[in-house]
Amino acid sequence: MMGVQLKVLIPEAEIQKKVHELAHQLAEDYANKHPLALCILKGGWIFFADLIRAIGISVECDFLSVSSYGTGTVSSEKIRLRSELSSCPTGRDVLIVDDIADTGYTLHELQRLLYAQGAQDVRICVLLDKPERRKVPVHLDYVGFTLPDRFVVGYGLDYGEQYRHLSYIAILEN
Repeated sequence: MMGVQLKVLIPEAEIQKKVHELAHQLAEDYANKHPLALCILKGGWIFFADLIRAIGISVECDFLSVSSYGTGTVSSEKIRLRSELSSCPTGRDVLIVDDIADTGYTLHELQRLLYAQGAQDVRICVLLDKPERRKVPVHLDYVGFTLPDRFVVGYGLDYGEQYRHLSYIAILEN
């Protein structure tokens, strides 16, 4: 993309260290349980894959396609479910795994929906948190990094479907 520059914010090594720390905590918290780990697509899949491999306990994996950004850099505040769960959350411990907590709309709504579908417990794990952007209160159980209010890409996060492939998190600068 012309005129766009990337400034590395979190290098790959720091991300991998944090993923393993989160995985260790999740393995302890979900020991002797068989949680349903729910990956929020598209942005969360790289983090999800690395995290699930590092957990080292048995988890059932499912995927949910959700959108609130489209091709812009600002949330539309309207959540669109583009897919449905293939696993039933009723009576289950559910772990939502997403790339970033921003306004809170998506995570708040998903948590509400999962409880409405009978989930026993719903926890949220995000790699990145931008608390300054929060519009809806949402409790994050596991957070990798807290960020300033800057638009970031890489490690699954995109801008117009670009930059997901980066192994690091970068600030998008024009």
